[in-house]
Amino acid sequence: MRDPFESFRLDGRVAFVSGAAGHLGQAMTRALLSAGAHVILNGRNGERLSAFKAALADDGLSRTSIACFDVSDTGAASSLFAGTRQLDVLINNAITVSMGTIENSTAEDFARAYDSGVRAAFEVMRAAEPLLKQSRHASVINIASMYGVVSPDPAIYGDSGLNSPPAYGPVKAALIQLTRYMACHWGGENIRVNAIAPGPFPRDEFQRTQPAFTERLAAKTPLKRVGQAHEIGGAVTFLASDASSYVTGAVLPVDGGWTAW
Repeated sequence: MRDPFESFRLDGRVAFVSGAAGHLGQAMTRALLSAGAHVILNGRNGERLSAFKAALADDGLSRTSIACFDVSDTGAASSLFAGTRQLDVLINNAITVSMGTIENSTAEDFARAYDSGVRAAFEVMRAAEPLLKQSRHASVINIASMYGVVSPDPAIYGDSGLNSPPAYGPVKAALIQLTRYMACHWGGENIRVNAIAPGPFPRDEFQRTQPAFTERLAAKTPLKRVGQAHEIGGAVTFLASDASSYVTGAVLPVDGGWTAW
């Protein structure tokens, strides 16, 4: 009888993670590496990527390489994948978004968020398509948000200035719809496309400096707490691996129940 836990392993597979040095990007990367994958670390800041790569190596997680470029640069993504021999897992995590409210958000804010969060994800998927077709385990994971499913509750934010900007939710909702579209159109190629919708995952520093706000976030979830970054790892490993071999077009909430109310 096959060990069911073996289906979660990613030995011999290659993954690409955009925004790899970010808060949740680091946790996703660590999960993939722990499951046995080689991870291509992507981001715009070469120093941050190099520091993260070194930190991973210190922890015995050395199967990494760096691809430093802005995912909005379609040519850079195409060049990378044209020179890559293997790709099994693609995680679209990067987004550039400006903080703001209804009153001070601009058309440029919307354009920048959409360009980095949806258009770039689509172009990266298209650039990676030939490699994904060659894989017997192709899995695309788009990182959406609870705010691609429900609206922020204004009562949580008040006049804190910490509001989720108006562009963020619509962009994440569009990414969810793009996920479904690509899943349906790539299913015949045996390329699975799913999304994860994280809930409140504030950084540790934010929790220390904004305890009252963190408590309001926690109170909004049925679990009555915010998420810890490492808790995204299980969902990523599941969707990246053969454990989810019959799952495509799905949106997996990792939100402490935020969207279940």
